[in-house]
Amino acid sequence: MSPPSVFALAAGGTGGHLFPAEALASELQRRGHVVHLLTDPRGHQFATAFPDGHTHVVPSETLRGRSIMAFFRMAAAIISGIFASRRILRVCKAEALVAFGGYPSVPPGLAAASLGVPVMLHEQNAVMGRANRILAGRSRVIATGFQTVAKLPTAAASRCQLTGNPVRPAILAGQTPYSAPDENGQIRLLVFGGSQGAMIFSRVVPDAIAQLSSDLQKRILLVQQCRPEDLDRVRDTYTALGIEAELNTFFSDMPERLAAAHLIVARAGASTVGELATMGRPSILIPLPGAIDQDQKANAGVLERGGAAVMIVQDEFSPESLAKTLEGLITMPNRLAEMAAAARTSATDNAAERLADLAESLVADRKDSQS
Repeated sequence: MSPPSVFALAAGGTGGHLFPAEALASELQRRGHVVHLLTDPRGHQFATAFPDGHTHVVPSETLRGRSIMAFFRMAAAIISGIFASRRILRVCKAEALVAFGGYPSVPPGLAAASLGVPVMLHEQNAVMGRANRILAGRSRVIATGFQTVAKLPTAAASRCQLTGNPVRPAILAGQTPYSAPDENGQIRLLVFGGSQGAMIFSRVVPDAIAQLSSDLQKRILLVQQCRPEDLDRVRDTYTALGIEAELNTFFSDMPERLAAAHLIVARAGASTVGELATMGRPSILIPLPGAIDQDQKANAGVLERGGAAVMIVQDEFSPESLAKTLEGLITMPNRLAEMAAAARTSATDNAAERLADLAESLVADRKDSQS
């Protein structure tokens, strides 16, 4: 085992970037290393895998609008973030930095490169994000969640290594074999999509279930995430249909919910796709539209092509299309089992270990070059 080292991780405060950072942090800490997180205020609030005093908020900003003032605000925040990150990296004596994407990772990545601290990127999506594209030329290695990554700078292709997407330890611990529903038995349906996905799911899913036959409706046990303002309306719809539904704005026990589900309706963020694969669960994926890089559509396409998911683009996501898809899957338990098996085939359970190995090799190479 390598001697203890100090690693800095940089990640935006969204789950898609923060969850794999936390998974790597847990593995590095298990190996005896010291880990610091550089993030934005949201990441500071939700990061739970880092000891007190090891999570640092640095200024960062993305371009909001096309005005000159918006550009200068972004530039000023990035410059301020670079100087703040340099101070943090010096104080904690970081020996390598791993950036997970999102605009809050840009200042730490640029700061590390300016200090000669080796930089590794992890790209969770099947399309490289803008932040990682900015840092790609300054990185020593790029770890990828998928075999093929679109919008990858040509010069960086030789530095890519497939590691898969690390998932939270609770997901790994909660893995259970998939058991397809009985032909006429209950169907445990899980619906979640984060704050940006819950609105359309609250509108489409209840109306889709209302279009199913009464025999199918009676078989459904539903768990659904809803926005607070949608809870009463959605609950009233399911009550009128006689559907047994558990609704909430947030489920803290999501690993257990995933393990219990027969079928999942969700967005297609990298963390969601990785957790579905690790759990080995069939899914209906509705990629978040509007993203410049269409990363969620690319992520969903990987599972769909592998036979693990059905993708419905949001323009075609209607009560009618969802009802038809649900009926086709619920009435074919063998297909659900095949989808679950295909999902497991696409999983990389040791992604955190692979990432940790790469991070340790960065430090070892640096020490060798300095000796």
